[in-house]
Amino acid sequence: MLLKKKIGLTAKIFIGIILGVCFGLVLKGMPDGGFKNTLLLDGILKLLGTGFINAIKMLVVPLVFASLVCGASSIGDVKKLGRIGVKTICFYLITTAVAITIALGIGKLINPGIGLDMSELITQETTIAESKSLVDIFLGMIPTNPIQSLASGEMLQIIVFALLLGVSISMVGAKAEPVKKFFESANELCMKMVTIIMHLAPYGVFALITNTFATVGFDAMFSLLKYMLAVLIALALQAFLVYSGLVKFTTGLKLKPFYKKFANVAAVTFSTASSNAAIPLSIESMEEIGVHNSVASFTIPLGATINMDGTAIMQGVACVFISQIYNIDLGFSGLLTIILTATLASIGTAGVPGVGMITLSMVLTSVGLPIEGIGLIMGVDRLLDMTRTTVNVMGDCACTLIVSNSEKELDLDLYYGKDQQVSK
Repeated sequence: MLLKKKIGLTAKIFIGIILGVCFGLVLKGMPDGGFKNTLLLDGILKLLGTGFINAIKMLVVPLVFASLVCGASSIGDVKKLGRIGVKTICFYLITTAVAITIALGIGKLINPGIGLDMSELITQETTIAESKSLVDIFLGMIPTNPIQSLASGEMLQIIVFALLLGVSISMVGAKAEPVKKFFESANELCMKMVTIIMHLAPYGVFALITNTFATVGFDAMFSLLKYMLAVLIALALQAFLVYSGLVKFTTGLKLKPFYKKFANVAAVTFSTASSNAAIPLSIESMEEIGVHNSVASFTIPLGATINMDGTAIMQGVACVFISQIYNIDLGFSGLLTIILTATLASIGTAGVPGVGMITLSMVLTSVGLPIEGIGLIMGVDRLLDMTRTTVNVMGDCACTLIVSNSEKELDLDLYYGKDQQVSK
């Protein structure tokens, strides 16, 4: 009993991965027959793997809709803070769009899924939306019947309607409080369902990984390593090129004090893989380098809610990876849809284990990619989660520094240290 308590979900998923690889290779070496094909691959393993995928599909629409409504309705302080709110939200949305664009570019450059053919493993017919003009893509985001959009899973339309509803709840104020509380309760219920389903993840991952290696063998491991490399490169570019460049270009400040102070925050985010857990330390660290509390206390919590650049990078590379292993051409309109969906979906995404995979399934659905590939992604996602969370929080802190400097709310003596001469 004591041993069971010590084994966390992450460890169980790792065990499922290792057992899945080993068992899959054993099955690949076995001759075809009723025991292997009927009982195991098309029986027990299909039940566990496909059942887990279907459970994820079940939560996509309610979770995304409820979380986005809550996220948008909670941005009520923006109108009070005026310029700070506008600058902060613009920074977060733009950097998320840049992050997903970088991810798609790196994914196309490295091509992590080339060489691994899993098209035979698709359990349902997959259709990619036909090529559309830019105007048609934007027009397609506006739902003419929101209820029908929810029922048919039109993700971009669901996102737009959820954001509009959330902002309207925020603007109405006290009269809309019952509606706001309803969606907050619904969001909590969805999160609890995510937690319940994620307890099944070790078994689902085991079945999916087993099926993959029993079919394609060890070739899957090389492609997964390329996928991980692509994600890590994109995360590094976002952290050290985009964020550093924005801080240097907009403020003229030296970067060393910022990185030195952020190192303490990074230690927390990397160990906990939680943006929310790092909020108190992030605010404290930003205040210690001269940011006024009125700025940090707004930008940091808001960033933990709507700024998910690291998660967007994972989703971008994953979309390229999954499209390649299933031999599906995304096209320009598909890539643009991924950018729009992942950027808008970053609002309201909660820091709960498993939510990243569900929002990934939403992005995949928006462009018609099979979400069976999530089983392969999930196998290594826990290793990348700590790094992308650190990038998420780094973006929050960079935004805080930039906004504080633009509002003349940055103490340069504290930023550079009392005994150092300020120079630009």
